Amino acid sequence: MIYLDTHVVIWLYAGLEEKFSQQARALINQHDLLISPIVRLEVQYLYEVGRITVDARAIIDDLEERIGLQICDAPFDQVVSRSMALSWTRDPFDRLIVAQAQVGWKPLLTKDETIRSHFPNAIWP
Repeated sequence: MIYLDTHVVIWLYAGLEEKFSQQARALINQHDLLISPIVRLEVQYLYEVGRITVDARAIIDDLEERIGLQICDAPFDQVVSRSMALSWTRDPFDRLIVAQAQVGWKPLLTKDETIRSHFPNAIWP
């Protein structure tokens, strides 16, 4: 299993394969794909502020059907507790996305350099 950061979800939905290296595409194709529930909220936020033109429900539903994307169901209190120690960022979305991956100690596919420099299981091949 591998977690996906928000931008990865949006790029997958939009069919922007050029954003991914060959190794990143292989990881996506070879693993079960998970997102934190907070990714849904961040996608909706991006829609509401006009950064994307499709709402979260449509994007997540499409990826669930097309690529088997799953929403992690780890207990929210456990995720929040983990996120409280992530003082290297003030971004609540990043804190919860990283904490979600930490709970299961699974890799997080992200291009975000700040996340990658602070979370050893964050990858961008």
